[in-house]
Amino acid sequence: MPERIIVGISGSSGSVLGVRFLEVLKKMGIETHLIITGTAKKLIEHETSYKVKDVEKLASKIYDNSDFFAKIASGSFQTKGMVVIPCSMKTLGGIASGYSDNLLLRAADVCLKERRNLVLVTRETPLSLIHVENMRKVTLAGGLILPPVLSMYSKPKRIEEMVDHIIGKVLDSLGIENKVYKRWS
Repeated sequence: MPERIIVGISGSSGSVLGVRFLEVLKKMGIETHLIITGTAKKLIEHETSYKVKDVEKLASKIYDNSDFFAKIASGSFQTKGMVVIPCSMKTLGGIASGYSDNLLLRAADVCLKERRNLVLVTRETPLSLIHVENMRKVTLAGGLILPPVLSMYSKPKRIEEMVDHIIGKVLDSLGIENKVYKRWS
């Protein structure tokens, strides 16, 4: 399987997680295929100091979310998997129900049907029963729910350290060796 990962950034607070994930993957030399939803584009510019075009430059290939002819919409395009970071509850609901009305949802559906890694960094609190049920469905279908839960054992002093902890956990879940975060010792 090629060192190739699909990255989806959906419209939820926490866009810095997606940006940082792309930065780390680029530094590691991993090929990335990026989809950013319309709302995510607005949130990137609202929550971070990045412009969308700068985030797109971090990816190997960029796709329009309406492009159903993109190679990542097909199971014949091999990847190590997909990470949706952050993953909104709307995106989670679409994935959980198999409602693939855009490229991000279709690419996630392909990962599930091909039994490839699908990691959803879900961003919402508190959770409703609907959110929990959607997480259960995705988990039963083979996806991994990885909410960006803070860890205090590393005694973080900056937000960047907390973000890197989550990025390291995502890389771990994909089986990608990394030293992005301080591990429990």
